[in-house]
Amino acid sequence: MILELDCGNSFIKWRVIDSAQVKTLAGGVVGSDEELVSALRSVPDLALRHCRLVSVRSDEETRALTRQLQDMFGVSSASASPVVEMAGVRNGYSEYQRLGLDRWLAVLGAYHIARKPCLVLDLGTAVTSDLVTGEGEHLGGFICPGMPLMRNQLRTHTRRIRYDDAAAEKALLEMVPGRSTVEAVERGCLLMLRGFVQAQIELAAEHLGDDFEVFLTGGDALLVRDVLPRARVLPDLVFTGLAIACPLH
Repeated sequence: MILELDCGNSFIKWRVIDSAQVKTLAGGVVGSDEELVSALRSVPDLALRHCRLVSVRSDEETRALTRQLQDMFGVSSASASPVVEMAGVRNGYSEYQRLGLDRWLAVLGAYHIARKPCLVLDLGTAVTSDLVTGEGEHLGGFICPGMPLMRNQLRTHTRRIRYDDAAAEKALLEMVPGRSTVEAVERGCLLMLRGFVQAQIELAAEHLGDDFEVFLTGGDALLVRDVLPRARVLPDLVFTGLAIACPLH
């Protein structure tokens, strides 16, 4: 069994796949290292042989997690690292080490699947977009706040905006003008998010031509699915890239 981890700023996405790498046996999203260990312990007949991960956390935090996995499950971890070029894709950042590894792996995964120009949109705590030519040249991309950041900024800096996550989810069931604060905020943030995404389509057409593939990933990908009917929604796109960056022999 192989453990794969995507360690973000807010959450850890994990899954256990079989050694043939064709079937997901278990998986989920947790908020801490302790929750990850607890989740893994609940997997029936868990027998990990390998672990590979991508982390945007500090080196110290990442090392602490890999040590814990070694101690608890006897498995060593291979971590994705920045490179200039891999699997036919060339990193487009002027300082290639500064491109977020989760973005880089999503780009690798998308190009591996499409083998043509592609736009990769990752909708999480932050929203990122990346453009790749048919020749595998990464042109760079854009970053903006995602729904969680926009929502939290308004809650933090506006005293009268107070509501819970359940109210936020209910507010997005329709998109008519809001008649309460929660409706106005949630729907307004979603309109901003959709506007950003639609602008990326226009930019991609300008830089990539008309024939390009659109990939959606990240926890909020489904919030914009209806305005991008041609997009491929792949929640595990980063893991596709991780398998390319950290092959297990």
